Amino acid sequence: MGGLLNNLSLRAKRGNLPIPKSWPHGLSFPRKRESSKKTGFRVKHGMTKVTLLMNFLVAGFSLILTFSSPEASTITYNDKLGRKVAIDVPVKRAVFFISYELIPTLGVWDKVVGISRWAYDNDLMKAAKPDIEKTIPSVGSGSDVNIEALLKLKPDLVITWTFKPETIRFMEEKGLKVIAIYPESLEELHDVMRLHGRLFKREKQMEHSISQMEKIFKLIKERVSKIPDDKRKKVLWLGGKPTSVACGIGVTNDVFKLIGGINPASVIRQRNADIPMERIIAWNPDVIFIWGNASYRARDILNSSQWSSVKAVKKGRVYKAPEWSTWSPRLAPIALWMAIKTYPEYFGDVNLNKATDEFYRSVFSIPYTKVKKFE
Repeated sequence: MGGLLNNLSLRAKRGNLPIPKSWPHGLSFPRKRESSKKTGFRVKHGMTKVTLLMNFLVAGFSLILTFSSPEASTITYNDKLGRKVAIDVPVKRAVFFISYELIPTLGVWDKVVGISRWAYDNDLMKAAKPDIEKTIPSVGSGSDVNIEALLKLKPDLVITWTFKPETIRFMEEKGLKVIAIYPESLEELHDVMRLHGRLFKREKQMEHSISQMEKIFKLIKERVSKIPDDKRKKVLWLGGKPTSVACGIGVTNDVFKLIGGINPASVIRQRNADIPMERIIAWNPDVIFIWGNASYRARDILNSSQWSSVKAVKKGRVYKAPEWSTWSPRLAPIALWMAIKTYPEYFGDVNLNKATDEFYRSVFSIPYTKVKKFE
């Protein structure tokens, strides 16, 4: 095929997560360091007050709960843009521009009055709610909000991401209550999931989902702990274009550590970077993964003369991830798939399809056969 970088269209498809061409991809997110904060919880029950002061690490946000009754409470959320937002919970009218794959996990379809247009193309959302386009109106996306349509919905809360702070400010000026999320690690993803549980008073459902994720993570850790250091594989994650790689900060690098892989790009202390082909050849990765929304395929890399000297290409170990959101419990089966592809000899008795099906049924209440499969 030769000349992949010249012949391929490098446009990233907009899939279940609306990421512009110039933005980070796959499992890794833009870099933003958050400091640990002291967070206070004040609880009121009738005439009795109990104040709990706790020091703890919550990556990117802190919560303050003030209960006025067993049913209702107020959460003060410090979001990734440093904004402090007081939210009455449980939320009854929500608009999701992001994190909408948590809706079937929580079972809060009746609380959703608007959704990102990208949810209409999401395999999980269509499987969990086949009539989604007819029953939940779209209000654009987090990067291009239809403000008139949004205002008509009169939401209690708008959940979006941090890509366009000016859009968030504009929504606030119109009187809307908005929170901006952006999980930047596995730990932060769990924190954001727990936040959604609190927002809708569905903590038990969310803890169940997290426990199912941890069940898969535990299996992975147990298997890769047996791998000697000198047998560890070098792995790369390619993004919207073949020379864009996930680096040393972010969820991708967390997953590589989880599966016992060595990310040669981790020496670059940022989320993603465009790397010269010569450097990728020098790294000589054993296994290559491609972001699911990239416009090119695994065989494009495998058939390219530019990549022919790379070990992963010589061995046919280039794999494209499914178009699944990674701000979702679905990150767990993605990690298992990556571990199996990287170290098949340590996971020979693991039935990926069975494990993934059990996960989907337990977390999303649908079978794996209803969504897009791993390649």
